Order: sequence, then C-alpha cells, then structure tokens
Amino acid sequence: MKGRKIVVFIVVLALIAGGAGALTWLKKNQRLGAPGIKATPLPGSIKMSFNLPARVLDYTSTNEAQSQTVLDTLPKDTSYAQRLYTDTNGFSVNANIILMGMDRTSIHKPDFCLPGQGWNIDKRETVSIPIQGPHPYRLQVAKWTTTNSIQNKDGQKVKVRGLYVFWFVAKNEETDSHWQRIWWLTRDLLTTGVLQRWAYISYFAICAPGQEDAAFDRMEKLIAASVPEFQLPPETK
Repeated sequence: MKGRKIVVFIVVLALIAGGAGALTWLKKNQRLGAPGIKATPLPGSIKMSFNLPARVLDYTSTNEAQSQTVLDTLPKDTSYAQRLYTDTNGFSVNANIILMGMDRTSIHKPDFCLPGQGWNIDKRETVSIPIQGPHPYRLQVAKWTTTNSIQNKDGQKVKVRGLYVFWFVAKNEETDSHWQRIWWLTRDLLTTGVLQRWAYISYFAICAPGQEDAAFDRMEKLIAASVPEFQLPPETK
C-alpha cells in the first residue's frame, strides 16, 4: 500500500513537472498570428493601428476615445478603434473594435460588459448578415436585446431598449461564440504554436420599446456597408 502511494506521488509530480514544462515551452515559442482586420503595426510596438470608416451610407461619425476605465482595465498591448455613427434622422450606433496582443485577456466574455453598465440581457439570438464584395458571404453575429432605465432631459427615468451586435474575428477564423473562440485559440496554440490575434467587434444602439426591429434593420445595413472597409474577407476554398 505504501509503495502504491509512492508511485502515485511520483506520477503526480511528473504530471505537474510536464505541465509546467509545456507551459514554459509554449510561452517561449508561441508566435502572435495576423489579425482578421485591416491593421498596420505601430513602429516599436506590439500594438496596431486601424480605423472604422468615417463615412458610411447616410451616416456621419465622430472618432470616440476609449474610456479611462477601459484603458486602465485591459492589457497595455490592446489596440482599439471606436466611432459613433449618426444618421440624418438622429439614430446613433456606437461601433467598437478591440484587438488583443500577446495578452489574451484583452477580450473577455461579453456577458460582463452590459450588466456592468446596468443593461439586462433579455434575449440572445444568432443572425447572419450578407456582406457584399468580390466574394460575398454571410457574417454570423450575436444579437442581444437588452433593457435599461435612463434619465431623460426632464430628469425622469424612462425604459429603453438596447441592441448589441457582436462577433470575433482572427485570420481566416470568425465566430459569434465566446467559447468557440476560446477553443480555436487553444487548438491553434497547441497544434501550431500560433496565438491567433483575435478582434472583438461590436455595434450598439438604443431605441424606444417597440422599435427594436426598425433599429436592427438600420444597424444591419450599417454593418453590411462598413464591415468590408475594415475586416478581411474569409479565404475562398
């Protein structure tokens, strides 16, 4: 019995040592993959430069700086782009891109963002948006319908709806699922030594209750027109 315990103890130590060795090897040998968006490396930095298009359809836009809370929370090798689009009727959509570097914690589970800002997630769907170009394809995205109470100009609390559309993209990889992204990231790292450089892309709009379908129709058109300007199309088989 005592001999068996010693054998088990030795096996456990070997597994721990092997795991530690594998992690050390991965850390030393992993290579950062290319992004799935149109980005340019910044000289002397792991960060990259990229932009959302300034003019799309009948929307004008303003370049938005990331909040200090985001800058303080996410790793320093994270790259960002953010724009607020407004159409001729005053309908606004906030578009955001977060691109990871070597630190994969730049991109976190989407479930944390909205509740932290007071939004309740009421409905989760997966939809596809047709993207035109030399090789048309359908972009699969997550569409969440949310609810919040905000203060209007008169100081009263009113109920509003929020539409949050998002997806993740790396070189030749694209998904609307956080867990699918984690699986592909792990698989690619273990099998190729490449840490895929994922981007988290989101569009968010607020509307009055009952106006969700009309708001999403506008968002869908904005996404379809803007995506080819910053995202690389999937490779044709």
